[in-house]
Amino acid sequence: MNPQAKLIFASSLLLGTTIVISSNHWITAWAGLEINTLAILPLISKSHHPRAIEAATKYFLTQATASALLLFSSMTNAWHTGQWDITQMTHPTSCLILTSALAMKLGLVPFHFWFPEVLQGSPLITGLLLSTAMKLPPIALLYMTAQSLNPTVLTGMAILSAALGGWMGLNQTQVRKILAFSSISHLGWMAIILIYNPKLTLLNFYLYTLMTATIFLTLNSTNTTKLSTLMTSWTKAPALSAMLMLTLLSLAGLPPLTGFLPKWLIIQELTKQEMTPAATIIALLSLLGLFFYLRLAYCATITLPPHSTNHMKQWHTNKPIPSSIAILTVLSTTLLPLSPMISPTI
Repeated sequence: MNPQAKLIFASSLLLGTTIVISSNHWITAWAGLEINTLAILPLISKSHHPRAIEAATKYFLTQATASALLLFSSMTNAWHTGQWDITQMTHPTSCLILTSALAMKLGLVPFHFWFPEVLQGSPLITGLLLSTAMKLPPIALLYMTAQSLNPTVLTGMAILSAALGGWMGLNQTQVRKILAFSSISHLGWMAIILIYNPKLTLLNFYLYTLMTATIFLTLNSTNTTKLSTLMTSWTKAPALSAMLMLTLLSLAGLPPLTGFLPKWLIIQELTKQEMTPAATIIALLSLLGLFFYLRLAYCATITLPPHSTNHMKQWHTNKPIPSSIAILTVLSTTLLPLSPMISPTI
């Protein structure tokens, strides 16, 4: 793809996200989401592979449906209350339709079917954008409308997302699909706490973005898309594979790594809100995710391919590790000691 086109699409993504985050009116938020959708479509389908075209088509149809639902819910609310303001969503039916629309935008269960397929058909860098940057506008809208949403529906969707994200990731061999199901289960953690403490949702999203960016950039650097390829990358870039293992364990939420911080704070907050059963269930469901993260980490660092080469491991390669990956890995693994600074502000 030519650089000018890439620049236009990247700036459109930035513009769309900025419009959504800074808008007060539903129509401007909808326009921002549409700009985002149109800007990412060429990035998904740029390889002209049938799977990429299929992914772009699925993405377009899902996002168009979600945008139509969002517009419909805001119009229904305006019809009943005369309010177009995002924070003034008070009509119960509108709130329910809005929850469904934003869940579809994000890929929360039961509207998650499109996400693994789209991620599988996209290049790794576009996959990174779909997993992180494209989720920021819907999460910003959820943050602004948190007080209007139905707690029962949201908690149900959150627990189902954590369950299905864990279950369906267990038997995958494609790394992008595993990361898609990982994203779905993390969205469950973000959704369950949204009504009680929206700041925690944002914190979880930021840390998830940090860790996912590290993983996608590492996989892109070693050109890995399947577990079988991941097994052979150890001999080529041992340092990078070791960093990938730490980041995967952090994403699984193991202490003393960064990923433990949001899970710890969310379980604490749910317990304060007298939602101990929900906290217990979602904590147990995260064990499913832990299994496939451990499987990825095992493939990345511990296993050697059956026909491994006899030469020494190349700890000193001619190709240095990009500084962006090094910085992101450090942040993805060492931020837990900041928790005393974060706790009072949340």
